[in-house]
Amino acid sequence: MFLSRIVLRDLDSIDSPASMASSKKVVTRDEWERKLRDVKIRKEDMNRLVMNFLVTEGFVDAADKFRIESGTQPEIDLATITDRMEVKKAVQSGNVQEAIEKINDLNPTIRAGRPAEQAALLNIFAILDTNPQLYFHLQQQKLIELIRAGKISEALEFAQEELAPRGEENQTFLEEIEKTVALLVFEDIKNCPYGELLDVSQRLKTASEVNAAILTSQSHEKDPKLPSLLKMLLWTQNQLDEKAAYPRINDLTTAELQDPSI
Repeated sequence: MFLSRIVLRDLDSIDSPASMASSKKVVTRDEWERKLRDVKIRKEDMNRLVMNFLVTEGFVDAADKFRIESGTQPEIDLATITDRMEVKKAVQSGNVQEAIEKINDLNPTIRAGRPAEQAALLNIFAILDTNPQLYFHLQQQKLIELIRAGKISEALEFAQEELAPRGEENQTFLEEIEKTVALLVFEDIKNCPYGELLDVSQRLKTASEVNAAILTSQSHEKDPKLPSLLKMLLWTQNQLDEKAAYPRINDLTTAELQDPSI
């Protein structure tokens, strides 16, 4: 966020008539690093950003250690992360019914001094009741797992009894049901235009949706802030590339500045 403000400020100056009339602006490493040093970032803000990432992505052990070392308090009870990750793991493993049961079994434990968390946890019981799309996708994933296991008769019965009624009420659901049932028509899934439903990526997609729903029920962002900030960094660099040569971050894993090629 802070780096993007610097870049955007430089863009404004480059957009001036005088600079536009000249060739592409060149920013030296010394000048660029001086601009970066002028930006004051509080350590507390950086720590909260790290904690937000650890909590949202479900790294409970790392979050607890970071809490102790930095003194940064998480926005939710860390105990709820374990429950959330168990639900996510169940979906990723194809155990959809287990995941549904775990969602319904999430316990709104009253914790001293945390009335906001108590209220948020109570909302968990309404996740499946108030999110028909999520529940449908879980049921669809259950059908996919039956097809994957070769339980054709059971899959057809499940589709007719559990999914068909939902398709009658929602055109989008109906289209998804038709695509899933189409898997039964092809002996060789490779020839099925919807064969990707049997890929692991489909499980991960459903698991991510469940994870986001639980986070939302806990009044927490469903996506970590850090990736969004990195996307903003890449966007601002791309904008600046058109008008200036400057030390650029090409590798986000090291965040090292690379001198511009002139």
